[in-house]
Amino acid sequence: MRDQPAKRALPARNSVMNTQNAVVGLRGRDVLSTLRGLVLQGVKQPVHSARHALALGSQLSRVLLGDTPFKVNPQDVRFADPTWRDNPFYSRSLQAYLACQKQLNSWIDESNLDADDRARARFVATMLGDALAPSNTVLNPQVIKELFNSSGSSLIKGVTHLFDDLVNNDGMPSQVSKHAFEVGRNLAATSGAVVFRNELLELIQYKPLSEKQYAKPLLIVPPQINKFYIFDLSSEKSFVQYALKNGLQTFVISWRNPDPRHREWGLSSYVQAVEAAIDACREITGSKDVNLLGACAGGLTIAALQGHLQAKRQLRKVASATYMVSLLDSQIDSQIDSQIDSPAMLFADELTLEAAKRRSYQKGVLDGRDMARVFAWMRPNDLIWNYWINNYLLGKQPPAFDILYWNNDNTRLPAAFHSDLIDFFKHNPLTRPRGLEVCGTPVDLQKITVDSFSVAGINDHITPWDAVYRSTLLLGGNRRFILSNSGHIQSILNPPGNPKSTYLENPALGRDAKVWYEDAEQVQGSWWPIWLEWIQERSGEQSPTLMALGNQNFPPMEAAPGTYVHVR
Repeated sequence: MRDQPAKRALPARNSVMNTQNAVVGLRGRDVLSTLRGLVLQGVKQPVHSARHALALGSQLSRVLLGDTPFKVNPQDVRFADPTWRDNPFYSRSLQAYLACQKQLNSWIDESNLDADDRARARFVATMLGDALAPSNTVLNPQVIKELFNSSGSSLIKGVTHLFDDLVNNDGMPSQVSKHAFEVGRNLAATSGAVVFRNELLELIQYKPLSEKQYAKPLLIVPPQINKFYIFDLSSEKSFVQYALKNGLQTFVISWRNPDPRHREWGLSSYVQAVEAAIDACREITGSKDVNLLGACAGGLTIAALQGHLQAKRQLRKVASATYMVSLLDSQIDSQIDSQIDSPAMLFADELTLEAAKRRSYQKGVLDGRDMARVFAWMRPNDLIWNYWINNYLLGKQPPAFDILYWNNDNTRLPAAFHSDLIDFFKHNPLTRPRGLEVCGTPVDLQKITVDSFSVAGINDHITPWDAVYRSTLLLGGNRRFILSNSGHIQSILNPPGNPKSTYLENPALGRDAKVWYEDAEQVQGSWWPIWLEWIQERSGEQSPTLMALGNQNFPPMEAAPGTYVHVR
């Protein structure tokens, strides 16, 4: 069912986090420097500071008398308990907190700081305000209720959880139960075998789940910073099983989790590894070409690979390319978001970028836990303080959620690849012909004439949808772009049957993402069936299914999910 809507308003950004933040990092010294700058600014502008202090005093007087001048955002779950509204003590404490936040932000906005310093100051002030929220204390009404209901055991459990996270989770609140899932048992459990292995990857071929299969195989290239089984979670969410049940010969790359010995692995190393996997798929299946699917940084990898193959005149190895939430154009569109990139990126100058490269090269790797920590501090209410309250103040276990388990199963990036990503975000080389060189060959995306299917998420804060849209325009060949009504991960995990799933499509891929969005059609349901129809048209003839895995040159080794996925 299709509805042609009137021109719609662009969605507002609800986060300041994107993938650049995690790659570059955020140093504590930069945050402290901004705090020192705020203190000095208060001294430099005494009249300005005194005026806001008097305004705050006036507002606090009104609050003390029972006035409620500030409205709480109804979507702010921190203060959803009616006690915050009905109890005089809690109502006053909440109003005082909101008054302090408002005056601090007004003080920053009306100061004579330059635009960048104001953006940095607002970012740090928001982090401080979130940390000092009254909901994060033992006086939180939910905490007091739980304390009485549990006869004090919630406090003991909370202290136990806190100690466990200090010892085993680098002091960060756990986001998921560590004991509810096991890779190979209830995650990544689809039958298959490793049929090829090199230093960087294991290639997994899955057992068919259909009576007939298409001639051209599908090779899934996951992002290097996470493990591959986002494509093979529970059965109802498994993209791998969906492909298998619909006749696609399916292969998945499982990246090795690098350690300091592998610091020299860069983008070219990963491109060469994927090319070797393509050749293995072609020989095992007898197909001349392969359908590629890359997600996030995996999409960047397959784009660079195709540029390399095109330069070598071997692009015939690739039948089609699917890009899931993948950035090839890393610039934020000012028409979509009035912020310049992200406030956190305002901390990233030339010295910061070079320091980030130097730190990872000295260690040999960029640890995924460091990136996860940056992501968490970009959205502290969702990713830190929510679990602080649940785990420590309420004494409850974090949820048993397969996506969160996968998200916390971090990997590392080799130093050279980390450096390549920093340069990618700094120079945006794929927007220029021959701007990027991999494996000794220049890349020109416009010369890649392979048909492509790109998917973005309208609520994606990691790879913003408009940047993914512009990335699609960089490619040659026939292009199709789908905008899912979800975020980064849910755009990938979008199985049919979810009544809330919708997507936008507009075949007119003009230069302006805003115009495309306003004129797009809204379609009810998952985009998976649309992609399936598209990929099947590019997968050759059907024939009776061959159940055997591998061949004489690529015999089956360990059963799926292989060995690399278990490396911590």
